[in-house]
Amino acid sequence: MLLPKFQALAWYGHLKTLSTKSWYIAVFVSWGIAFFEYLIMVPANRTGFQVYSLAQLKIIQEVVTLAVFIPFAVIFMNQPFKTDYIWAALCLLGAVYFMFRS
Repeated sequence: MLLPKFQALAWYGHLKTLSTKSWYIAVFVSWGIAFFEYLIMVPANRTGFQVYSLAQLKIIQEVVTLAVFIPFAVIFMNQPFKTDYIWAALCLLGAVYFMFRS
């Protein structure tokens, strides 16, 4: 689960760590961080597509993203925990149910 942390850092970390730098520096740093995740995720999706449907792969990605984003937002970005995170997770559980039912 370390890998999606790179993506959260690439997308949102610059708001905290590079806020005094020009936007184009944040873009290049973020792309550099995200590049390493894509190097692993593209082959993983190719392997996963042999077992799961495209929609199932997408729902898995969304669940992992939310599971990583919430701790990232609270711990790294010092954002307050909101009950909306719980409601969003419950909605995703519903999506998981519908994507994986027979």
